[in-house]
Amino acid sequence: MKFLRPTRPTIPILAKGKCRTGRVWTYVFDDRSFGGHLPPAAVYYASSDRRGEHPQKHLADYGGILQTDCYNGFEPLGVAQRKDKPITFAFCHAHARRKFFELADIEKSARDSKRNGKPISPIALEAVKRFDALFEIERQINGLSAEERLAVRQEKSRPLFEDMHVWLQQERATLSRSSDLVKAMDYMLKRWEGFAHFLEDGRICLTNNAAERALRGLALGRRNWTFAGSERGAERTAVMLTLIMTCRLNEVDPKAWLADVLARIADYPASRLHELLPWTWKKASAATALPQAA
Repeated sequence: MKFLRPTRPTIPILAKGKCRTGRVWTYVFDDRSFGGHLPPAAVYYASSDRRGEHPQKHLADYGGILQTDCYNGFEPLGVAQRKDKPITFAFCHAHARRKFFELADIEKSARDSKRNGKPISPIALEAVKRFDALFEIERQINGLSAEERLAVRQEKSRPLFEDMHVWLQQERATLSRSSDLVKAMDYMLKRWEGFAHFLEDGRICLTNNAAERALRGLALGRRNWTFAGSERGAERTAVMLTLIMTCRLNEVDPKAWLADVLARIADYPASRLHELLPWTWKKASAATALPQAA
């Protein structure tokens, strides 16, 4: 597996009569955006805090592209000298764009103006427009092969991105340290190489939105079950999320898959358990249904 997108939403965990904020670490593999044919999958881990030691443990044996936000806890994975399988960081442009968008949100500014809020930043608005031009190119090449995507990016995206770099540096030099724009600009400028990796590898996406989409079930779950009853409960939640989301990514009904697998797995040979994986199970179920349909 050479391409992962992680994220880490919060999960309330009940402990000693009160809830504390835990984390669910989400890793998604999905190569369909660059025409890949491997089955997509998601895996979740739960922890009681957000310390970097958790992803470092999860990804100890992983080597390849890791597309994420700029969370510091991931960074030792890429710089560890003893790591046999190096990790290439490709940072998420949606996270970078969001920081500018918050300063250029016209509707929010209109509401805030009634409460003497801050005016819209023209620099932030221009940054959002530049991001949107890059995202428009990405929409046109989504699903093409990595080679085709790379060729289009070299022709169309690279000039826009390099011009953005120069523009950001020029605008950054004119701002005071107290400007809200400084953090948004430095978020990218200090890690520009990681944001630019998409220009060198057609497999890399502009965002880690695949991982963000994998959080919907967890967000809805928090509304229904409010919290995990213990750390073990959070770990079990992560296991169930792994099974259910992997089914959904492969267009498999999680309820049908779970009902069938749980009924058969006790007597199933350990050497053949791979046959019960959602993508293999889907093919077997389709093959079984064909004679009946005929």
